[in-house]
Amino acid sequence: MHPKTMDLSLERTAEVARRLDIRFSVPVITVAGTNGKGSTCAMLESIARHAGYRTGLYQKPELVHFEERCRLNGAPVAADGLVPHFAAVEAARGDITLTQFEFSTLAIVRLLSMAEVDVIILEVGLGGRYDSVNAFDTDCAVITSIDLDHMEWLGPDRESIGLEKAQIMRPGKPCVVSDPLPPASVVKHGESIGADLWLVGRDFNHSGDRQQWGWAGRGRRYHGMSYPALRGANQLLNAAGAIAAFEALRERLPVNAQAIRTGLALVELPGRFQVVPGQPALVLDVAHNPQAVAALALNLDAMGFFPRTHAVFGAMRDKDIPGLLAKLAPLVDVWHCCTLPTARAATAEELAASVREASAGRAGAAVEVHTHASPSEGLRAAAAAADPADRIVVFGSFYTVGGVLKDGLPRLGAAHVA
Repeated sequence: MHPKTMDLSLERTAEVARRLDIRFSVPVITVAGTNGKGSTCAMLESIARHAGYRTGLYQKPELVHFEERCRLNGAPVAADGLVPHFAAVEAARGDITLTQFEFSTLAIVRLLSMAEVDVIILEVGLGGRYDSVNAFDTDCAVITSIDLDHMEWLGPDRESIGLEKAQIMRPGKPCVVSDPLPPASVVKHGESIGADLWLVGRDFNHSGDRQQWGWAGRGRRYHGMSYPALRGANQLLNAAGAIAAFEALRERLPVNAQAIRTGLALVELPGRFQVVPGQPALVLDVAHNPQAVAALALNLDAMGFFPRTHAVFGAMRDKDIPGLLAKLAPLVDVWHCCTLPTARAATAEELAASVREASAGRAGAAVEVHTHASPSEGLRAAAAAADPADRIVVFGSFYTVGGVLKDGLPRLGAAHVA
C-alpha cells in the first residue's frame, strides 16, 4: 500500500490499468464537480435503466457499506464479486505502490469493464486532473456545480478548482457543464482542447413553474415533466445536465422522452435532502461545504414552519466550518455536535465551539449546544428532546449521515427512535 493516504498522480493508476488491459466496449460517462456529482450519476443511471440499458456505476464515497461504490443495474455488487478484481490488481501492480483509492478504483473499473452492461458511469472523487478516474478516457464528461472545497489540493478559488475539474474533458468529445456560472477556466480549457462544450444558457436550458418543468437544447425539447424525485431546487440543474449528456450521446445511447420522465421521477439517492417520514420530521443531507449547506438551508426554508429545528452535525476538520455554519445557524435551535470515526474529523467539542461562535448573534432564544461520541448517539438525544412537530436535520460529512443509517433507516415516532 502506498505510504500516503493521498498522492495526486495518474501515473501509477494508468500503468496498472495498462497491465490489466482495462478497456471499454460501451460508452463511458465521467462526472466531476464540487456538488451534485452523486445526484447527477444517480439520474444518469435511472434514466438509462428506464430506457432499457444495462448500467454500471462507480460512485463514492459509501454511506455505510463499501459495496455501495459499485452498482450493476441499480444494485450494489456483492463483496465476493469484487474479490477477484482486487486480487487481479494486486497481481498486476508488481512493485508499484497504490493508495487505497487507486486500488479500489482499479478493481471496480475492471469489474465494470468486464460486466455485461451498455453504459458505464464513473464519478470523479477529488478534483479531476489527478483523480484515478481520469486515467480512463470518457465519451462524455459532465461537470456539475463548482465551489470552494479541498482547496489545499485544488487551489484557492473557483477558477483554479474549475481548471482542475476541467481536465476530465477529452478533445472532440462532449462535455456538459451544468454549473450555470462556470469559472472562465472551464470554458477556456474546453475550447483550447477542442471539446464539444454544452453550456447552460447557450446549448441547453430548463424552465418551469410550481407544477412542472421543461428542458430544451440543440433542437430537442421536453415539456411538462414532473420534478425529479430528488428534492431541492438545485436538483433541476443536475437533471438538466443529465438530459444534456444523453442528448450529446444520442447516436450511441438514444433515450426517449418516457425514459427521461420515468427515470427522473423514480431516481433514488440516500442522503441528499432525504426526508424520512415520521414525527418529528427527519432530514438527511451530506452537505459539507458552504454552497451545499446554502442549498440545504434554502430547501429547509421551503419545507414550511416547524417550532424548533434540531441539528445533528459532524464534519471534517479541513472543511470551511465557519462558512457552512453561517448558512444554517439562523435556522437551528438545538445543536448536537458529533465526533466521527476518522482522524480527519473535527471533534464534537471543536464543532461545538464553532457552533457557539456562529450562533452568537442569532435572534430569539439562546441556542442549545450538546456534544456526542457518535452521530447515532446525537440522533437519539435529538429525538428524545424533540416534540412531534419539530424537525431534525442530520448533515455534514458522509460519516455523519452514514452513522445514523448504519443500522437501517431511522424511523422517528414522537419522542423516541423507533
